[in-house]
Amino acid sequence: MIKKKLNKLIGLKKEEFDEYLKEGQIQVQPARLIPTLKTGDEMALTSIFLSVVRLVKEYRTDLFKEIKLPLGGKVFYYTEACFPEIGKSRIDGLIIIVVSGKIKDAAFFEMKNKNNSIDAKQVETYLGVTKKLGLNKLITVSNEFVADPTHSPVKVKAPKSISLLHFSWTYLLTKGQLLMFKNENNIQDEDQVEIMREALEYLESPVSGVSGYTQMKPGWKQLAENIRAQTPLKISDEYIADAVTSWYEEEKDMALLMSRKLGVLVKSSNKTKESLKNDIKRLVKENYLKATLSVKNSVSDIKMIAEFERRTVSMSIKVIPPLDKGTVARINWMNKQLENSKKRIPELFEKLESNIWIEADIKFAKANLKVKLSDLGDLTEMTKGKEIQAFHVVLINGFGANFASNKKFIELIEKMVLDYYAGIVQQISNWNRPAPKLN
Repeated sequence: MIKKKLNKLIGLKKEEFDEYLKEGQIQVQPARLIPTLKTGDEMALTSIFLSVVRLVKEYRTDLFKEIKLPLGGKVFYYTEACFPEIGKSRIDGLIIIVVSGKIKDAAFFEMKNKNNSIDAKQVETYLGVTKKLGLNKLITVSNEFVADPTHSPVKVKAPKSISLLHFSWTYLLTKGQLLMFKNENNIQDEDQVEIMREALEYLESPVSGVSGYTQMKPGWKQLAENIRAQTPLKISDEYIADAVTSWYEEEKDMALLMSRKLGVLVKSSNKTKESLKNDIKRLVKENYLKATLSVKNSVSDIKMIAEFERRTVSMSIKVIPPLDKGTVARINWMNKQLENSKKRIPELFEKLESNIWIEADIKFAKANLKVKLSDLGDLTEMTKGKEIQAFHVVLINGFGANFASNKKFIELIEKMVLDYYAGIVQQISNWNRPAPKLN
């Protein structure tokens, strides 16, 4: 039989795909839930991950929506994909979707675990294979964090026809954990629940090579020390971009951490192509960075600010008081909410209390009025003849020398956000205007 040269996957009949397999022009291994590979090996991790996608419907649906793979058709999952006529590269994972006997869509996966980083040259090579075979999706997975899946941890320019996406293992792990909570996204089939549970047990084990975000990039420490020493900053300095990227990654990590604790997906702020440029400009000029965490049904988004000169981190929520009552009643209402918080979890609240500030958002005023929680009563005199339209409950912690520490900074800010949420955020609610009544 004369071999026909392989030049595409999309549109290829599945029968032809199988024929190419027999001829050795396509070389793949089927993904196995229990691979006969060394524990902790990247290929073992790839095989287990793709098998979980194959076997757990809700997890598959969630992932396919993110990477824009069709949900219909018959799906095949492979590891160690190689196409000798195109190159010697062996790509870690391949998913193909077959509809009416033809391959309708497909995606390549490149996986790394432990401290292994995504390699730019490798990605460029895989993009070349992806383009030659007519695919439009290459997904990289590693322990590296990115602000958004459309961002890559490496500087590689993908062809316009190809979507280059990246997920951290922590993100994929969190997605699986959220399916185990009792909510509208539950895994319906009991056997699939057990498969997901076993897979999560493996992924959470240190032997899998999966780890979270444990330290900021070197640029963070350099930036903190330069601002402390009043060294002039330049927008073009690479270490500043390094620091801002670290902040984005830690924001994402905090969102995933809270997601796992709360059982709902906590969102971090969206990052566009202009975000990095704008945040670098603000940082060079004003020496601070901002972040936002959004928790479904909570009182408000959590706004965070890291101030390099003061070496502090602040977290705040916005609270709407009864707008059908006077200013004094609004202050008393806010005070009562905080007193109730203290009664519910006194030990944690007392630990936070000395660092809590209350800001009154005054209608038509350029700046908020700010007092310590212990001086909340002073607002009554300060706001005479003025209208409070909202309160901001702010927690400010000084990190001192640990602000510049690549590891300690993460430990402190993650503990701070969990304490702030437990002690303040989840205890407070907005006033809601009552429904109008019939006369």
